[in-house]
Amino acid sequence: MRFFAPLLLVCLCVLPAAAQRLVISGQVVEASNGEPVPFASIFIPKTSTGATADADGKFKLAVMGTPDSIAASAMGFATQRRKLSSEPVQTVLFRMKTGGVALAEVVVTSRQPENPAFRILREVQKHKHENERNALQAAEYDSYNRIETSLIELPAKMAKRRVIKDIRALAVRQGAAAAADADAPLPIFASEVGSRVYQKYSPVRRREDLLHKQMRGVGPREGSVLSQMLGSNFQNFDFYPNWQNVLGKDFISPIAEGGRLTYEYELQDSVFVGKDWCYKIAVTPKRAHDLAFKGTIWITAEGYALRRAELVASPDANINFVSDLRISQELTSPGDGPGLPIRTKLVLSVRPYEKQAAMLVRFTTVSSNFVRNQEHTEPGFYDQPIVSSLMEPADKDATSSLLAGQPAGSGYFDQHRPDTLSLSERQSFAVLDSAKELPSVRNVLDWIDLFVNGYKRVGRWDLGPILTSYAHNDYEGSRLRFGFRTTPDISRDWLTQGYVAYGTMDDRLKYGLKTSFIAERRHWTVLGAEYRHDVEQVALLDNDFQSDNNLFAAASRWGRFIQGRPILRNLYAVTAQRDLFHGFTETLTVRHQDITPLHDFAYYSTGDHGPTAPIARNLTLSELVLESRFAPDENLVQSENRRRAVGLRRLPVLTFRYTLGFRNLLEDSSPRRYQKFNLLVTQSVSMGHLGRLNYRVEGSYIPDAVPYLILKTPLGNQTPFYNANAFNLMNYFEFVTDRSVSVRFDQHFEGLFLNSIPGIRALNWRLVGTANLLYGSLSAANTVQPRKDRAGHELMPIPTLDKLPYVEVGYGVENIFKFIRVDFLHRVTYREEPARNTPNTPEHQNFGIKVSAQFRL
Repeated sequence: MRFFAPLLLVCLCVLPAAAQRLVISGQVVEASNGEPVPFASIFIPKTSTGATADADGKFKLAVMGTPDSIAASAMGFATQRRKLSSEPVQTVLFRMKTGGVALAEVVVTSRQPENPAFRILREVQKHKHENERNALQAAEYDSYNRIETSLIELPAKMAKRRVIKDIRALAVRQGAAAAADADAPLPIFASEVGSRVYQKYSPVRRREDLLHKQMRGVGPREGSVLSQMLGSNFQNFDFYPNWQNVLGKDFISPIAEGGRLTYEYELQDSVFVGKDWCYKIAVTPKRAHDLAFKGTIWITAEGYALRRAELVASPDANINFVSDLRISQELTSPGDGPGLPIRTKLVLSVRPYEKQAAMLVRFTTVSSNFVRNQEHTEPGFYDQPIVSSLMEPADKDATSSLLAGQPAGSGYFDQHRPDTLSLSERQSFAVLDSAKELPSVRNVLDWIDLFVNGYKRVGRWDLGPILTSYAHNDYEGSRLRFGFRTTPDISRDWLTQGYVAYGTMDDRLKYGLKTSFIAERRHWTVLGAEYRHDVEQVALLDNDFQSDNNLFAAASRWGRFIQGRPILRNLYAVTAQRDLFHGFTETLTVRHQDITPLHDFAYYSTGDHGPTAPIARNLTLSELVLESRFAPDENLVQSENRRRAVGLRRLPVLTFRYTLGFRNLLEDSSPRRYQKFNLLVTQSVSMGHLGRLNYRVEGSYIPDAVPYLILKTPLGNQTPFYNANAFNLMNYFEFVTDRSVSVRFDQHFEGLFLNSIPGIRALNWRLVGTANLLYGSLSAANTVQPRKDRAGHELMPIPTLDKLPYVEVGYGVENIFKFIRVDFLHRVTYREEPARNTPNTPEHQNFGIKVSAQFRL
C-alpha cells in the first residue's frame, strides 16, 4: 500500500499534462459566394474556450482535451457546427448561411450647420494635384494578380449535369469542403500571374512584363487573347478622376468634384490605417438606381489623400447581369508620394437570369517594390501593353501540399506568393489542378473555346467561323460554307485561312484563301496575300473602314441580298503592315479586282459621255491603297499569331486612306486613272451625368470620273432592324456621292431620366438618342443620262444630294428585357422627294420604328 499511494499521486499529477492538445485553424465564409465573414466568433460548445476570426474570416484555436465539435456564429448568420476528429492538427471551413438575429439600425445625427464630412471632401479636392497618380512622371512595381472563378447558386437541373457531378465527386475524394457540398461555390477556373508593371503618366503609357503565369481548371487556352489579359493591366482602378470606368460603365467616384449631388456622406470615426491617422467616411447613393457606390472611404488627416476604399455597387444600379460588384483598394501612404495601389480586390457576380446559376469572379492584385519617377527612355519601351509571357504548368506535388496547408517546395507561386491563400482557396486550387483531366471538363473547354473564338479546334486546325457555315438569301438560296484556319501548332509566324461555299439557287462555287506572315513582332510587321472568288453586294463594297467582324460578315449574307445589287468578284491582294510607333499603323495594299455585275449595270468605258459613247459592262480595277491609322491610347494584345485591341479607348482614333486606281489596266491601252481619299474619326466620350456619347465622322472625296461602283454609296437600311453604321431611313442607293461628309451621334443616357420615374425605374430601361447627317454632292463628270446598251443593260442615272444635307434623328429605349432596343426615327430632310419605285428601291419612309438586339451591361 505504501508503494501504490505515491504511484497513484504521481499518476494524478501527470494525467493533466498528458491530455491531448488540438490545434484548429480555418476560415469562416459566406455559403452563397465564398466571401469571408469578418470577426466571427469561434467556440467549443458548452465550454468557455473560443476565439475571434480576423478581418478575412481566418482563425486559429488551441484546445485541450478531445472535443467532438466546434462552432461558429456571426451577426446575421445561423450558428454552424463542424465535427472534429482526433487528429492533433485540423483545418475547418465554416460556410455560413444567412439567418439569426440582426441588430436594428442606429442613426446618429449632428446639429452642426454643415456636415463635417463636407469640409474633408473639399480638402481632398484642394490636395488632389498632390495626391493623384498623374502627379508622377512614371512609376514601376512588382504585381501579383490572382483570378478565381466559380459558379454559385446552381439550379437543381444544372447541379445534375455530368461535369458538375464529376467536379463535386473529385472534391469529396480530395476532402475539399470548399467545393464538396451541394450548395457550395463550384470552382471552375483560377489563374496566378507575376509581372513587373511600368507606368508612364505624360503621355499615359503602360507596359506589363508577364514573368510567371499559372492557370488551373476550365480556363482559356494557353496563348489565347483572354489568357493574355490575366495580369494587372486590366484591373487598374483610380478613384481620383471624377468618373471610374468599370465594365464599360461610368461610375461616379465617391471623391469626385460635385460628388455631393450623387452621394450622402457621414463621418463615422477616426482610425489608423497603417501609420496614417485617417477619417472614416461612409458614402451612400442618394438614388439607388444610379451608377454609384455604397461603402466606406478612409482619408488621411495629413495631406487629405485617399488611403483606403471599400465600395459596393448599389444592388439596384442600372447595370445588366451583374448582381454583385465590390471593389476594395488600399493605397500607399501619402508620405511616400502620390498614392499607388498596394492591394486591390474586385468581386464580381454575373447572373444572366434570375433562375440561372451565377458566376462569381474574384480579382486580387498585390503590388510591391515601388519605384517612382524613373522613366524609361529606351526607344519603344512603352509601345506594347504586354511584352512577354512565361507559362508555368500546375504541379501535381503542389496539389497535395495545398490540401495539407503546408508550403509547397516546387511551384513558383508557392514560394513567392505575396499573400496567403485562405483554406477555401487552397481547397479550390487543389480541385482545379485535377479537374482539367476529367473527360467532361475537357468537353466543356472545347465548347468554351468555340463560343469565344468562333472556331472549333480539330487537331492542329481551326474550323469555322461557325456563324458563317449557313446562310439563306434571295439570290444564293441556301449558302453552305466550310472554312478553316491554321493554328500556332502548325506555325507561330504563318496564319492561313480559307473557305469553300456553294449557293443552291445561283448554283455557283465560291472560294477564298488568305495567308499572313509575321515578319517581326515588336513593331508587328505583317506581310499578307489574298485571293477570293465570291458573290458580294455593291452596297457593302465601299467598306473602306469595316473591321474583320465575323458577326457582320455572317449577317450580311442573310435576307434581301438582291437589294444590295450582287456582283461576282475575283479579288487578288498583297498587303504589308507595320507599326511605325506606338498607336500608329501603316498599311500598304496592292489589289486587283475583276467584277462581273449580276444586276442591271453599265458604264461609259471612255471619257466621252455623249449619246453615242461606248458602254461597257464588266469592270476591272487595279489599285494601290495606303492606309494610316492613329490610336494613341489603344492597347493591342498579341496572342498566338494574331493580335486584338482590348480595353477602353479615351482618345479619338483617326484613320486616313488614299487609293490610287486604274480602270481596265490590263485590257485597255489607255487605262483610266482615279483617286479616292477617305478620313474616319471615331471616339467614345464620357459625358458624366449625361451618360456616354459615341460619334463617328467620315469624309470621302473622289476627284475623278468613275463608274458608280467606285463612288461613295452611303449605307441605307431597308430592313426592320436598326443598324448603328447605316442611315436607317435611307434606301439602298438612294444617294451616291463623290464628295461627302457624314456625322453620326449615338448618345446613351443610361438611367438618367427613367431612373427618376416611379414604376419605370424598376424596369431598368435607358433612353438613347441618335442623329445622322450626310452632306455631299456629285460632280458633273459623274452625272450621267440614262441609256441602255445593245443587250438592254441600263446605264442608270446616279441620284445624289443637292445643297441640303440629309438628316435623320431618333430617340428610343434600350435595355428592354436587357437585350432589346427600339428606336423611333424621323427623316428631317428630303421628306418630299419623289419615290424611286423599283423592285429594289421601295418608297422611302419619313418615320420608322427599328428594333435591334444588343449586349450591353
